[in-house]
Amino acid sequence: MSNIQLFISCTLIWGSTWIAITYQLGEVDPALSVAYRFTIASLVLGAYCWFKKLPLKMPTHIHLKMAAVGLCLYTLDYSFLYQSQKYIISAVLALMSSSIIYLNIIMRKIFLKKPIRPEVLIGATFGLLGMALIFLPEFDKVQNDEFLAFGILLACISFFFAALGNVVSERILDQGTPVIQMNFWAMTYGLVFLYGFAFFSGAEFILPKSTDYYVSLLFLAVFGSVLAFGAFMKLMQQIGSDKAAYVVLMYPLVALFLSTLFEGYQWQLQAVIGVLIVLFGNAIAMGKIGLLRFKIKSSAN
Repeated sequence: MSNIQLFISCTLIWGSTWIAITYQLGEVDPALSVAYRFTIASLVLGAYCWFKKLPLKMPTHIHLKMAAVGLCLYTLDYSFLYQSQKYIISAVLALMSSSIIYLNIIMRKIFLKKPIRPEVLIGATFGLLGMALIFLPEFDKVQNDEFLAFGILLACISFFFAALGNVVSERILDQGTPVIQMNFWAMTYGLVFLYGFAFFSGAEFILPKSTDYYVSLLFLAVFGSVLAFGAFMKLMQQIGSDKAAYVVLMYPLVALFLSTLFEGYQWQLQAVIGVLIVLFGNAIAMGKIGLLRFKIKSSAN
């Protein structure tokens, strides 16, 4: 698949998972919901590797890095994200998610010694401005209380580990590790941490009765984890974690369009302008605006 196809796949799938995640909250402890999700995803990937006879043997140092990805990206990121959604509205989460791009840029520079690309930084800033315009009316619904602050803290921790997991993943992929096998091992290691955390935190191991829970679980596991993460890792391998992270600013737009169809979301002029600004920022970040890119390079020289 081309980069644009990979980018669109991640955007469309993850844009629809925001709705699916809401059916996971309530009856089952969030850590267990995440564990169930990645259990199914790991089994699917393992079966695919077995059927295709893909080699699963990796060097020890790669296994250690994949375990770190499992801990950061598939355990801590999602566990804290699920918890934060109990206390803050999705508009706040969508706006805060833009911080992943900035964190990726910084960590990529520190840990991978890769240069900061000005077009990504500028594009991310436009994206943040666009997101603020889109969700500005929703902030009237925010209740300023102690639970809001706690929810924001949980979200910040989630995004930090997401960015760290992205950077470690890029390091693994740079060393030639195949995407499918890396995801299989990382998700499998993540399960050890997820079930371990659920056990020691006293989470009640129950199976919910709601059909909606299982339907959303299968969608999140197969599409949101196996397919979307596979596409995202491949995209990261080809264009870098800093550019690939712009997906986090695009999939909330998909969520908005789905909300328009199923929840009666009413578009306002500022939201339309916000969408255009986000798209403009994406074009800058991906180097699609040649003149601006030329100016940036010229000024850097």
